[in-house]
Amino acid sequence: MSERRPIEYWLSDMDGVLVHEGRPIPGADEFIRRLSASGRPFLVLTNNSIYTARDLSARLKALGLDVPPGSIWTSALATARFLADQRPEGSAYVIGEAGLTTALHEAGYVLTDLNPEYVVLGETRTYSFSQITKAIRLIERGARFIATNPDPIGPSPEGSLPACGAVAAMITKATGVEPYFVGKPNPLMMRTAINVVGGHSESTAMIGDRMDTDVVAGVEAGLHTILVLSGVTRKEEVERFPFRPSQVVPSIADVVDMVDA
Repeated sequence: MSERRPIEYWLSDMDGVLVHEGRPIPGADEFIRRLSASGRPFLVLTNNSIYTARDLSARLKALGLDVPPGSIWTSALATARFLADQRPEGSAYVIGEAGLTTALHEAGYVLTDLNPEYVVLGETRTYSFSQITKAIRLIERGARFIATNPDPIGPSPEGSLPACGAVAAMITKATGVEPYFVGKPNPLMMRTAINVVGGHSESTAMIGDRMDTDVVAGVEAGLHTILVLSGVTRKEEVERFPFRPSQVVPSIADVVDMVDA
C-alpha cells in the first residue's frame, strides 16, 4: 500500500464530532482555531438540510465555534449543485425548509407544483400529509424523485423524530419509485465538498462519528478517514463493519495536533 500524501484539506461532520445535543464537544473550538490559523481549507459537512449555511454558522458561533458560512456544506447545497449539473434551471416540487429552498433558488431552480421535473424531499419538523400526497401524485405522473439524505430518524430533546429517509420510504412504498439520495453516505457529497475546497482525495481527511455514513462515504471517495468515538459509533462496533477507518480516536481533541500549524 503506497504512503498517502500529507493531509492538506479537512472535511468534518458536525453532530457527534463538533457538537453533541446542543453543546460543543471539548476540543472542537481548538480544532477550528487550528484550522483557521493554518490556512488549511476545510468544510463542516452535515446531512441536515433544514438550515442555510448562514443559519448554521450563527448557531455554531453561539456555541463558541467560529465557522464561516463558506466553510459549511449541507446536503441541501449538495443537492442543489447536483440538480444544477443534471438539469440547469430546472423545476422542482420541494418538501423542506429554508436551507433547501434557498439552495435551489440560488441554483436557478423554479419551485412549483405544476409539472415539475423533480420532487425533492428534504428535512422538516412539520411533514405535511397533503405535501406527501402531492409528492406521490407528481412522481406517479413522471417527476423524478430526489432526497437530500437517507437518515431515517433525527434527534430532538423529546426523543427521535421521523426524518427524510423514513418519509422517503413511505413515498417509495406508495409509488414504487426509489429516490436518489444525495447526502452521506453517497460519496457524491464528499466529491462535491472536495471540489468546493479545491482539494484532492489523496490529501483530504474526513472526520466523522458514524461508520455507516461518514466513514463509508469517505472510504468510497478515497479519503483518509478518522472515526471519533464521541458520537454514534462505539469502539466495539467498528469490527462489525466490512470496511475500516484509517484512524479511530476518542474525540476531536485528539485530531487537533494532526493539523499542521
